[in-house]
Amino acid sequence: MTIFQLHKNASDCGARRGILDLPHAQGIPTPVFMPVGTQGTVKAMTFPEVEELGFRLILGNTFHLYLRPGDERVRRFGGLHKFIGWDGAMLTDSGGYQVFSLKDLRTITEEGVRFRSPLDGSYHDFTPERVMEIEHNLGADIIMAFDECPPYPATWEYVEASMERTHRWLRRCIDAHERLGGDTSGSILFGIVQGSTYDDLRRRSAEYVGSQPLAGIAIGGVSVGEPQLEMRRVLDVTLPFIPTDRPRYLMGVGTPTDILDSVMAGIDMFDCVLPTRMARNGTLFTSQGRVHIGNARWTDESGPIDPDCSCQVCRRHSAAYLRHLHQTKEILYSRLATYHNLAFYARLMEQIRASIENDTFLEFRRSCLSRWHGSPDDAVDRGGDVAD
Repeated sequence: MTIFQLHKNASDCGARRGILDLPHAQGIPTPVFMPVGTQGTVKAMTFPEVEELGFRLILGNTFHLYLRPGDERVRRFGGLHKFIGWDGAMLTDSGGYQVFSLKDLRTITEEGVRFRSPLDGSYHDFTPERVMEIEHNLGADIIMAFDECPPYPATWEYVEASMERTHRWLRRCIDAHERLGGDTSGSILFGIVQGSTYDDLRRRSAEYVGSQPLAGIAIGGVSVGEPQLEMRRVLDVTLPFIPTDRPRYLMGVGTPTDILDSVMAGIDMFDCVLPTRMARNGTLFTSQGRVHIGNARWTDESGPIDPDCSCQVCRRHSAAYLRHLHQTKEILYSRLATYHNLAFYARLMEQIRASIENDTFLEFRRSCLSRWHGSPDDAVDRGGDVAD
């Protein structure tokens, strides 16, 4: 099924503009960032606020939604969109990241993965067929094939075996997806390229996944502890082997710098917990780089946290007030900080798309990096493909 129209390639790098047409939202411009809504909610935000900022595609977590409230319950409510009251499009991951993040609570076999629930210790079997059934019950616009996200570092032998098993699971996902109605069911299947930081394995995986009947291709297994330059090198060796007529999704990335560099390489879709999680922990994104609202410098600051930001938080509230809310642990702080950070990401993506359209992307990237220079953008947690 064709869901992607390539609109423009940048004249001086791999950046590209496109349009995604999904069952619940047509004409989504790319490159696009998806806020993470693990439990069916973008933490601290209402859906009208998410829509107000311009986001039309968000992410949900299959593993956590399976545990609570349960995929069958969601199906009885008419699917995830109706259950949570979201009118836009959704993507659900497959639980493959939990194979990595819950390594002490799972056992991998050729058949699938047995998880021990972190909630009550009960056991749950995730097979490619069962994951497709769960994701169809949830009813997201884009559903991800079940994969294993290998740890970093790992030996070449381990990663090759893991990758080959992921490929076999992909074929089983495709077959199960077709039995459930395929892409015409309203849920569109993406596959995931693995291979850790090994160039030959990334190429093999990209060629295999790209040869399958899939509407989109994701690159997984990054932002799991590898050096930042390694992640960027993985993109360079992988992207030439991914078909150009399908959307390219980099899972779990990232910082604003990572997004700029990944767009430059040719990535179309991003998700990350970073803007929402860091907001709650006191870190705000601004036009001059990251700042921490707990720092004493903001105690008497009567102006906004970012004078160049036009979001409703910066228009209405002083940095001193945000610091006061943070220091007193008021719930309102999380709401205002999250709104501001998501507004930053929405504006960044809009500016990226405009610069590609105008053939000024590299100039825009240089300007951003110059203004952010000296901020701890790359010196802290890059977010990762984790639950939020």
